[in-house]
Amino acid sequence: MIASYNPAQIGDVLVVVLGPDDGPQKVTQRDQIVEIKDQNGNVIGYNFFAAQALLPELVDQNGQVKLTPEQIQILNQQLQAAGFETGLPETETSKFVVGYVKEMKEHPKSSHLHITTTEVEDGRTLQIVSGSPNMQEGIKVVVAEVGAMMPDGLIIWPSTLKDVESDGMICSGRELRIPNAPDKPGALILPDEYEVGQPFDFKQAQTLFSE
Repeated sequence: MIASYNPAQIGDVLVVVLGPDDGPQKVTQRDQIVEIKDQNGNVIGYNFFAAQALLPELVDQNGQVKLTPEQIQILNQQLQAAGFETGLPETETSKFVVGYVKEMKEHPKSSHLHITTTEVEDGRTLQIVSGSPNMQEGIKVVVAEVGAMMPDGLIIWPSTLKDVESDGMICSGRELRIPNAPDKPGALILPDEYEVGQPFDFKQAQTLFSE
């Protein structure tokens, strides 16, 4: 789940994204809420109009919003009152985690892409296609899992790169907007003290490239 609020661009509207926006959509509005479904009938998002009346804290927000459990409860009450059946998930885990590249092989249809098997939380592995020139086995990296919103607003969804499925993204320092990160392609290789499966701590990372 990704929530964003940009009053300068779209007004007093809280946008909540639950799934990828691809193909035809069905839009239903009830009261001050718009529900968006994909062609298979899955709810992929909600727009909450007059959002500050529901969540006064939004007055100082701009960009991605980290909703608290209390705020999610308020929004779910509004959805229920409007007659919508699908609510928002009550708990959210970080979509940026420390990963470990267990295996890497070259992409059969590309000279610069690599197919990785990358371990994330609880021993779970993801197949991630990466174009990082410094990709290799045995390194710790930052993985943006499916559903993550990058600092530039890009949302990570499952994708297919030259016929190979990819479920996530291995990030560079500049993509994460870490201060003083090299302005060039390449995965951010984390020091050994980072633990695989732990949420990536953006505050701790502010000193990774200290001058």
